[in-house]
Amino acid sequence: MLQNGLKTGFAALALAAIACGQSKLAVELPALHQFEDGPELAPGYEFVPGETVHFSCRIAGYQVLKKDQAQSVKLAWQMRAFDPAGVPIVKDESKRLEDAIAPQDKDWRPKFATSFIVPGFAPGGTYKIALTVKDEIAGAEASTEVSFRVHGHELEPSDKLIARNFQFLRAEDDKVPMRSAVYNPGDSLWARFDITGYRFAENNRLSVDYGLAILDSTDKQVFSQPSAAADSNASFYPQRYVPGALTLHLDPTVPKGAYTLLITIQDKIGNQTYETRQPFQVE
Repeated sequence: MLQNGLKTGFAALALAAIACGQSKLAVELPALHQFEDGPELAPGYEFVPGETVHFSCRIAGYQVLKKDQAQSVKLAWQMRAFDPAGVPIVKDESKRLEDAIAPQDKDWRPKFATSFIVPGFAPGGTYKIALTVKDEIAGAEASTEVSFRVHGHELEPSDKLIARNFQFLRAEDDKVPMRSAVYNPGDSLWARFDITGYRFAENNRLSVDYGLAILDSTDKQVFSQPSAAADSNASFYPQRYVPGALTLHLDPTVPKGAYTLLITIQDKIGNQTYETRQPFQVE
C-alpha cells in the first residue's frame, strides 16, 4: 500500500535545497509494526509463521519538478523480503508516487507503507526487508535494509527424503511427547512427525504421501493402511516440510507386547521412498 502522508509542505525546502545543490534522496524512519499505523516494534520482537509484517518509512531529499505554475514529485520504489538463506518469501512489490504539490507545502515527507505475511512454514532466524527508492526527476536512488526475527519450527534440513521430530502422543492436542511409548488395549495411539528432503516441481509444487503398518515382536504385519495421508500443493515460497500426523485405535483385545509402527513415505516428484520404524509397547 502506498500512502501520500500529510502534505505539510516539503516543497519549499526541496526547492531551496535544489537551488544550493544540497538535495540528497534519503529513506528515513524505517519501522516495523504489528498492525497498520501501529507503534514501532521493539528490536527484539519475533514474528511467527503466518503473522503479518507491516513496514513503513518516510522519503526525504527528493527534487520537485517545476513546470509553469505547477510543481510535482515522481518517486518509485521496490520492496523485497528474504529468509535467512536469501530466498524471497514474497513476490517483489513495486509502486510509484506521482503527485502535484503546492508551493506552500513544507516539511512533507511521503510515507511508504506495505505489508506481507510470513510464510506458514518459514524457518526461524533473521529475515531482511530491502527497499530501493528512485527519484525519477533527479535520477537519484536511495536504499535501506531492515532485519526482523521469526520464531519458526525447528527442523534440521536434509538433501534427501526423511522424517524428523517423530513423537508418540497420548492425545491429539498434546504439546509434550510421551517419554515412553506405552499404551493400553483400547487406547488411541497418536503420532506426529515432519517430512522434509523431498523435491519440488515447477512453482515449488510438492507431492508426498505416506502409509503405515503395525508389526508385532516377530516383525509380522498385524495391521496396514498403505495410503494414510497425502499432501500436494504449490506456493511462491518453497514449503520446507510437510507435517505428518496419524492416529490408530488399539482394539481392547489386542495382545500385550512389543510392537513397531512402520511409516512409509513417498516423494512422487523426486521418486524417493523413506521408511521409519518406531517401537511402542502395549501393556
